[in-house]
Amino acid sequence: MSDDKRIGRQFPTQSVVLPYTETKGGEAVLFYDQSSRKAMDWQKAMIYDIMAVGDEGLWVHIKFGWSIPRRNGKSELLIMRGDWGLKHGEAVLYTAHLTLTANSTFLKFLHMLTEQGFVENDDYHVNRSKGQQSIEWLKGGGGYINFRTRTGTGGLGEGYDTHLVDEAQEYTSDQETALQYVVSDSANPQTLMCGTPPTAVSKGTVFLNYRKDVLTGNSQDCGWAEWGVKKMSNVEDVDLWYLCNPSLGLILKERSVRGENRKDEVDYNIQRLGLWLSYNQKSAISRDEWRAVLAERTELPDKPSIFMGVKFAKNTSNVSLAAAVRLSDGRIFVEAIDCRPTREGNSWMMPYLKNPHVREIVIDGANGQTILADEMKDAGVKKKPILPKVAEIIEANSMFETAVLSGTLCHSDQPSLEQIAANVEHRAIGNNGGFGYISILEGADVSLLDAALLAHWICATTKTEKKKQRVSC
Repeated sequence: MSDDKRIGRQFPTQSVVLPYTETKGGEAVLFYDQSSRKAMDWQKAMIYDIMAVGDEGLWVHIKFGWSIPRRNGKSELLIMRGDWGLKHGEAVLYTAHLTLTANSTFLKFLHMLTEQGFVENDDYHVNRSKGQQSIEWLKGGGGYINFRTRTGTGGLGEGYDTHLVDEAQEYTSDQETALQYVVSDSANPQTLMCGTPPTAVSKGTVFLNYRKDVLTGNSQDCGWAEWGVKKMSNVEDVDLWYLCNPSLGLILKERSVRGENRKDEVDYNIQRLGLWLSYNQKSAISRDEWRAVLAERTELPDKPSIFMGVKFAKNTSNVSLAAAVRLSDGRIFVEAIDCRPTREGNSWMMPYLKNPHVREIVIDGANGQTILADEMKDAGVKKKPILPKVAEIIEANSMFETAVLSGTLCHSDQPSLEQIAANVEHRAIGNNGGFGYISILEGADVSLLDAALLAHWICATTKTEKKKQRVSC
């Protein structure tokens, strides 16, 4: 058996690092390696860049961000930096999106200090109070680190030298407004942000905007590093796994990656291949993004399976109908059919719903879905409609926006659909980050877009019909 073991790429696929000749990173690695944790080569190179110092001993990078796919150990860099700051008299603030993450990192710090041979109450003091967890260094320097969950007001009035932002893809603008000034009074401030590219349910905007500014040269004293593909890629390509995951073959095993679910190719491109979609998860779909998926020529299958979406508007007295068809190239084509006042009744929809090529029909809107379902039965529509649950509505919205931005959806340039698609913003649905759409145009009806995304959802989630084999004797 060969001694050569394949490992992930040890340097970023894209980075911006300001020139330097001196760094404090070597000392941070030395501290870190005194525990059972051992810095990998890519982590060493990263912490050297992050902790580069200039002639006056000031950090070369006042801000530094990095994006790495999941389970590679990207947050360990925050621990290295925080450990160095703790022992050098810095006031350090660590923040995370989730309480579970903040608590887990706090416990990692305590375990590391124990492994390094330090003793609680002799070398450091610990506050374990929920929401106020902290470690105070009792030896020279008097550094301390506080662990917090981010809120829109947390950190106001507090002062720190270093802010460590974990789960940065969830770092929102209102949180930044509250936290960006906590290091302003420091003589040598530094803010570090690490995370993964935003997904369809991520609420943060700060990480995305920071990356854009650094990569386009619109920032000063800032650094960036990322591992990832630049466009939608083949999720089965093992070479890409190693390209985008620096710890693959080290702490992350190829067998584990092979066992991951890759059915949602867009999500897998984001989570494992580090793909940054060119959009802000919290904002509306832009006109340019919508026009980018215009199908100038559309060749529908000879006998297409048609998927229908019906939406009874919540805030207006309208009902909308739309259709979706899967094209031969795998894209899903959506088209709005009509939007009419509910006082006109539902009979106008029956010719469309009775089309023999219609495979599934989805109806949403408690103010009309049951009535329409009964009328369909009376009108002889054989297909039983699907009345989606809240979780399925959330999934439909997320899948639609992701499909627009990844180019797996297309449309026929209908002005009525474009007007609403390019003028919506997110509204919260449920308690777990789900979203729907609300119009930003006064009096505009979002139900036409809702009908289209329902049709897209049922088309995307319905298995392709297998053609029956014909046998001749």
